[in-house]
Amino acid sequence: MDLDAFQASVKRDKPPETAGLPLQALWHAAKGEWESAHKIVHDDKTELGAWVHAYLHRVEGDLSNADYWYMKAGRSQASNSLQKEWREIATALL
Repeated sequence: MDLDAFQASVKRDKPPETAGLPLQALWHAAKGEWESAHKIVHDDKTELGAWVHAYLHRVEGDLSNADYWYMKAGRSQASNSLQKEWREIATALL
């Protein structure tokens, strides 16, 4: 699946069956379902899961919590738009 197909999948009722947990969380985030997205990645200890987790806290405006998760992901806090970061994460996960 490429980025365009993944973005198009957000119009559906559920994430693609082949999507791993971090990608599922990102899918829910794109639908504005923050709680569902957060629940999915909350216990994910991978760097990619931590990156999605950081992004979610950035979305909610909790930048100190986002900083913690960016550190766990081995990244500095994003300075680009939320939309650009979403695309960057999705590309990395795909």
